[in-house]
Amino acid sequence: MPADVPDRPLRIVLAEDSVLLREGLIGLLTRFGHEVLAAVGDADALLAAVAGHGPDVDVVVTDVRMPPGFQDEGLHAAVRLREGRPGLPVLVLSQYVQRAYAAELLDSGDGTGVGYLLKDRVGQVEEFVAALRKVAAGGTVVDPEVVRQLLRRRRDPLARLTPREREVLALIAEGRSNGAIARALVVSEAAVGKHIGSILTKLDLPPADDTHRRVLAVLTYLRS
Repeated sequence: MPADVPDRPLRIVLAEDSVLLREGLIGLLTRFGHEVLAAVGDADALLAAVAGHGPDVDVVVTDVRMPPGFQDEGLHAAVRLREGRPGLPVLVLSQYVQRAYAAELLDSGDGTGVGYLLKDRVGQVEEFVAALRKVAAGGTVVDPEVVRQLLRRRRDPLARLTPREREVLALIAEGRSNGAIARALVVSEAAVGKHIGSILTKLDLPPADDTHRRVLAVLTYLRS
């Protein structure tokens, strides 16, 4: 979580036009001890709610499509919010995989504290809440299905990677740690570290700390 936000219940602004899902999310988040500062049904109300609560907002959760046009109003509101407050953590929920939406969101603000999840992921309650906390902490979370589709559709940026390195990159994009990747692939953490070093080298990423370079590795193929 950002340095000025201690490890405590999150203060959330929620935007979802479906009353049923909105109320369900309020109940879920409250059950896990978090506080929903505002729950609204359209993009304009989202902008107003975040402005009204100011620095009290730890994270925003918003649907992509909301009134009046049911296109990408929620996403555009999220991007606007991050233009005004680059470090504002935002978790976007979408009914379907929209590659352009994911890329636009991840390009917003300062590149930290963003997440793009399919709404089906909300049903996996503990995973959803963990993703929310990771985003609030400044992490990047991309739905595994989005990652799979991006890897299938956009091979060019990864042309220099071996099949194993592509597997490792996909797991990095899902937000997994080196230890979790090692367990998933049944290899040692040392082997995972070597694969990651090779990926970062082959993608010609600029010098930076390891955490930031991992995010850049994911963004490389999202932006290409």
